[in-house]
Amino acid sequence: MKRNIGAKPALYPMPVIVVGAMNGDEPTWTLVAHTGIPSHSKIMVSLAGAHFINGCIKQAGVLSVNVVDKSWLDRADFCGSVSGARESKADVFAWTAGEAGAPLIDDAKLSMECRVEDVYEIDHFENFICSVVGTYADDSIVIEDGKVDVAALRPVLFEMPTYTYLATGEKIADCLSFAKVRKATE
Repeated sequence: MKRNIGAKPALYPMPVIVVGAMNGDEPTWTLVAHTGIPSHSKIMVSLAGAHFINGCIKQAGVLSVNVVDKSWLDRADFCGSVSGARESKADVFAWTAGEAGAPLIDDAKLSMECRVEDVYEIDHFENFICSVVGTYADDSIVIEDGKVDVAALRPVLFEMPTYTYLATGEKIADCLSFAKVRKATE
């Protein structure tokens, strides 16, 4: 039997990312687990309005989305525990500038460089609606037709309200394959 547990956004877990933006001549980073895909051509990064990096993103107009895997989770977690207003996080990661100028984490097997198209505020969060201008993927996670093999990437997931990191990587089925099996048995 199901019971009503209240008005909770129970769509977790979400992929853990580190957002990068330039703070003058050096990068700054923050850990993020509130992201979304509002359309096939846009992504959304949602940050509490008080984050230091928000001003840097607005100033530059670009940001990077770096998908976290277990190999650098410790440094990603650190970036979520320290404010860039109080301490520089520029040296936490080796990085390379993307073609639009956003800092891309060298250790990330998957990074997206994004141009901010719009920002809207809701419940003290600033939601950056972005166009992806470049997706940078390590050869080890790229399969045919330039697609990303998420099972090989093994992104870390964040679960709330328990504030837990989860591992991924097991493929259980191809999307829409169950419909084919059902039709074959009819």
